[in-house]
Amino acid sequence: MALSGLLTKIVAWLRAGYPQGVPDRDYVPLFALLSRRLPEAQVRQVVDALIEQGAIPADRVDVGVLITKLTNEMPLESDIARVREHLLAAGWPIDDAWSEPDEDDG
Repeated sequence: MALSGLLTKIVAWLRAGYPQGVPDRDYVPLFALLSRRLPEAQVRQVVDALIEQGAIPADRVDVGVLITKLTNEMPLESDIARVREHLLAAGWPIDDAWSEPDEDDG
C-alpha cells in the first residue's frame, strides 16, 4: 500500500526520532500531536444541518454545537472557521456578531 507524501514524512520523522520503536509511555503525547480535522464532507454536513434547521444567519455557537454532535468532541477553532468560510463562499449570511477567531476577545 502506497503512503501519501504527508504520511511518508510523518513516518520518516517518527523513525528518525524513535529508531528503536516508540516506547509505550510516548504513545499518548504522539497521538495528541495528531489532532483531528473535520473532513470536508462533515463541513458540508454542518452547513446542510444549519440550513435545514433554519439557523441562518448562522452563528459560531450553532456551528460549534453541530460539530460537537457530529464528532462527540469539542469543536476546533479551525473547524468552526472552515464552516464559516464555506457558508460565506456559498452566499449564506452569518450572524453579524460572529467575528473571526483573531478578532475575538479570548
